[in-house]
Amino acid sequence: MTDDFNKWWDEDVLTEDNPFNGGTPAYWAWEGWCAAVKAEREQCAKLCDGLADMHAKMNQWGSHKTADTLAQAIRAGAKHE
Repeated sequence: MTDDFNKWWDEDVLTEDNPFNGGTPAYWAWEGWCAAVKAEREQCAKLCDGLADMHAKMNQWGSHKTADTLAQAIRAGAKHE
């Protein structure tokens, strides 16, 4: 397993709205899927963070604010599901 998987597994951070019975394969599949979605969103948000940093260094006003807004929206999406 990867370090990220082991970290997720050991943290005991589970969703509050899992529709499946605890301990079943479906339950753990749901938890794994939710964790993967969260990780994927964070990677996308980090790309936007990088764009914001790059645009800020190039003094392109406005562009970095758009990238910041995108990163925030991506991260917020994970909280609304």
